[in-house]
Amino acid sequence: MKWFKKNRVDEELPYFWQNYAKSFEEKIPEKISDIRFTVFDTETTGFDYEEDRILSIGAVRVEHQSIEISDNFEVFLKQIKFNPETVKIHGIIQNEKFEKISELEALKRFLSYIQNSVLVAHHAGFDIKMLNKALKRNSLPKLKNKVLDTSILYKKTRIVTNLIDRDKVYTLDEIAEAYNIELTDRHTASGDAYITALIFMKLLGKIVKSEKSTLRHLQKSH
Repeated sequence: MKWFKKNRVDEELPYFWQNYAKSFEEKIPEKISDIRFTVFDTETTGFDYEEDRILSIGAVRVEHQSIEISDNFEVFLKQIKFNPETVKIHGIIQNEKFEKISELEALKRFLSYIQNSVLVAHHAGFDIKMLNKALKRNSLPKLKNKVLDTSILYKKTRIVTNLIDRDKVYTLDEIAEAYNIELTDRHTASGDAYITALIFMKLLGKIVKSEKSTLRHLQKSH
């Protein structure tokens, strides 16, 4: 790649990264109802951060405490590595007739979509690390966004009522069942992003107690 030398500042990175970085010059609103959240999910070839790759990314916007279904995001990535075992989970196979784009193009589109929004995911650490590994492979810095994890937020709501095993890791299926959310398109990036968005809305209803609640309040619950 000839765009820049490693470790240069944002201004010397590719234009699409500059545009993404510039979005953080705009201050994130204080009120939760005014914040743009991007609820997202990745499907991957496996769980090895070094060896495995992202198969697809799905996302949906949550703003004004509602899910903006019309403002959604989904991309499928071209694959060199293929793990037939993971097909049993996500159902994406090499010859599916999706438009498939390069990893770099997927990152460009995703950064353009998320801008400075607050990212939300279930077990977010995994998805964020997979994305940061992809960025690193393309000689780009890590994501700049604030991140919330629905699994942690859910556990926090349970601690209040003493109805939790503090060491338990709650799956997306378990939380969806607890909230009577239908598991539609489970194990697709877009489907899981939508289910996570529904869970996030339920959590906001439990955590956000007044119109004055802020992102800092959510992060304290995190």
